[in-house]
Parts: sequence; structure tokens; C-alpha cells
Amino acid sequence: MNMLLLKTVVPIWLLTAVGAVLIAVASAPSEYLLYLPVALGSATVVTLIAQLALTRPEGFVDRVAASIAGSFVILAVTTLVLVPLTFA
Repeated sequence: MNMLLLKTVVPIWLLTAVGAVLIAVASAPSEYLLYLPVALGSATVVTLIAQLALTRPEGFVDRVAASIAGSFVILAVTTLVLVPLTFA
């Protein structure tokens, strides 16, 4: 895996994981399904800002795809954990 890919993708994943934990801790169970899509949208915007801030266009699509796909997986797992709490 390209080192630039790791340096620009992993921080987005960590930011998404922190956002998921904050949603789980700070919001009411009835609001989980409201805030998780907001977290994915925020991760997408931050990804695009981070990738466009780089001066190297090589691998742009790969970096963006990896960032967004990883964020999606993190939030999908979070959703699977939090949904039973929402309807409990």
C-alpha cells in the first residue's frame, strides 16, 4: 500500500471512529439514526478537503475511495451496534 495513501486515509478513519463514539455517547438513542449519516457526510467533506489540499494528483481517486469506503464500514458497524439500542 502506498505510504501517501496510509498517511491521508488513516486519519480520516480515526476521525470517523471518534465521531461514531461521540454519537454513541453524547446523543440520545432515538437520535442515532439521525446523526450517523451526518457523520458519513462530514467524513466525505473532510476527505475531499484533505485530498484536494495535497499537491499530488496521482492516486487521488484511490485515496478518496479508500477514505470514504473505510468511513462507511466504520459507520456501518457502529449502526449495527446502535440500532438495537434505538428500538429497545
